[in-house]
Amino acid sequence: MELVSRFTMIDLIGILCIIACVLFILALKGLSSASTAKTGNLFGMIGMAIAISVPVTRSSDICWLPIMLIGCGGLIGYYVAMKIKMMDLPQLVAAFHSLVGLAAVFIAVSAYLAPHLHRIHMTSTFIPLSNAIELAIGAAIGAITFTGSIVAFGKLQGFIKRPLIFKFQHKLNLLIGFGLLISILCFVTNQTPIFLAMIIFGALLLGYLLVMPIGGADMPVIVSMLNSYSGWTAAGIGFTLSNNVLIIVGALVGASGAILSSIMCRGMNRSLFNVIVGGVGNSQDQAPASNSVSGGNVKVCSPEDAAFIIKNAGSVIFVPGYGMAVAQAQHAIKELSEILKKDEILIRYAIHPVAGRMPGHMNVLLAEANIPYDDVLEIDEINHEFPGTDVVIVIGANDITNPAAKNDPTSPIYGMPVLDVEKAKTVLFVKRSLAAGYAGIDNPLFYQDNTMMILGDAKKVCEEILIAIKS
Repeated sequence: MELVSRFTMIDLIGILCIIACVLFILALKGLSSASTAKTGNLFGMIGMAIAISVPVTRSSDICWLPIMLIGCGGLIGYYVAMKIKMMDLPQLVAAFHSLVGLAAVFIAVSAYLAPHLHRIHMTSTFIPLSNAIELAIGAAIGAITFTGSIVAFGKLQGFIKRPLIFKFQHKLNLLIGFGLLISILCFVTNQTPIFLAMIIFGALLLGYLLVMPIGGADMPVIVSMLNSYSGWTAAGIGFTLSNNVLIIVGALVGASGAILSSIMCRGMNRSLFNVIVGGVGNSQDQAPASNSVSGGNVKVCSPEDAAFIIKNAGSVIFVPGYGMAVAQAQHAIKELSEILKKDEILIRYAIHPVAGRMPGHMNVLLAEANIPYDDVLEIDEINHEFPGTDVVIVIGANDITNPAAKNDPTSPIYGMPVLDVEKAKTVLFVKRSLAAGYAGIDNPLFYQDNTMMILGDAKKVCEEILIAIKS
């Protein structure tokens, strides 16, 4: 009877693992579209709840310590999620990635010090070769993810202002990477603590040096790459712990993050290899000194003038960028668009794949304001519409609207696909100042004859335009 009961429990655990994995796959499928994102998120939450419950139910005796720790972690996560602002989501994602990397390092050290607690059967005084390889690689990827994510968090939060670039930087990274491989081979062969320490220290240093030279324009790709690293780290933890759910879920996250990074690199005309090794897209944070930089004159208009132009338009396209996120202007934009729709003005939103500070940043903000999904179009769907559009309202989206990417071979962003906003009849550019964008370069769009600048906070400007239209 006891044997039957045991086999029944094993079967139940296996079924729960399969259900959790299926739910995670459905979660990724749901998160691929804004209209199904909530459902996908719910699938992910249910799958995670099942995956967490499986290790607790493995033992016949209830162990209250992990239950208490899970409860504490859940409460902390709930508190952070409730308090975090939508514009700070990229920083939150980077911070959470660092925790996954740190967990991998701790588990690797724990598995090395107490292999029997992780179901690792010793052969003589050595850990089996396969387990040693998994442990070493998991620790290396985890350490790289940890320091890389910490640096990414600092850059996104503004703690780290400038990229770190010095002579022979790439050669130093290559040397550290080669030393890391040698340390892994030495650890696998003789398994002494000094080599495990060298692996962790070398990987921590490499993660720091890889992300520090990355400029602001490439940070969305780095966030996506760190997401991929965290997935592979979780898969490595799964091999160490003999946890099939972690292996499957980690592989899903790692592969999807790598695919997303590749898609974003194509959207920015970047080489994925060059982004990873660093030193491209560096922001100089330089602002134009006057209104006549690049040999052009800037036309500045008031919100009242903009309201008159918009009111007489037949079609309007909003182009949201990080300026909208900073000002939290999405709700004001939604209210403005609703007023314009009542006057039978065609309203659409143009989304660039790297707008903001992480993939889908603008989609999240627009969804928060309950903007209809059908009005939100990607670059390939909307670019051909700009020539026939009366008014384009750019909300702090600088680099992704820069015509230099198409016609200036000397520009750092040359070849990057951008939104063709300059082809519209009138461009209203809402921006705090004439400062350069995150890529640190000037935007010729400011000086075109059909462009009018509205300088000020995006939310305040949109509210003033709304008041002028109503009156």
